[in-house]
Amino acid sequence: MIESSLSPIVACICEGGAETAIIDMLVDNNLLVFTREQMLNEEVIRCRSAKVFEQRYLRKEFKSKITVLRVLDSHSEGFRLSPAYEHKVDNVINVVTSPEIEMLLILAEDKYEEYIKKSSSMSPSVFCKQVLKMKDKIKSREFVREYFADIDMLVSTIQEYKKKRILKKGEIYLADLLK
Repeated sequence: MIESSLSPIVACICEGGAETAIIDMLVDNNLLVFTREQMLNEEVIRCRSAKVFEQRYLRKEFKSKITVLRVLDSHSEGFRLSPAYEHKVDNVINVVTSPEIEMLLILAEDKYEEYIKKSSSMSPSVFCKQVLKMKDKIKSREFVREYFADIDMLVSTIQEYKKKRILKKGEIYLADLLK
């Protein structure tokens, strides 16, 4: 359970606009295992580099160690803190959303079975553009906020995605952040 591994302060770093929108919507509806008040500066942080994160956020003192929660779509993107700052961080947790954002749209449109039939010939992103005729900015903050304005639909598609996904040991999904 991810909740038990979180420090009292959570630096929630999101790679893109879609991830930022989803985390903001979920935290604002009190649906995550952490609250806005627990979040560093009470906001989602848009910063991919560990060095930049250190410079912007870790130069001040904290009452406790910090959990860095990275929501990103890359399995291989590194995040190595320098020895001068690593003592301030309890742990770094990666929530990999690739191709989760597109799959949430496919599930919400009830097109999962159709996608599975075509998955050998097209990625979820291409499926969303070609078959679902969704505009180019499907991973933008604005699109995600508008599309998932019904928070219950967002939560159910997040949960459904985890059920359908072949789970890899140690991998964390958006569903794992839900209460």
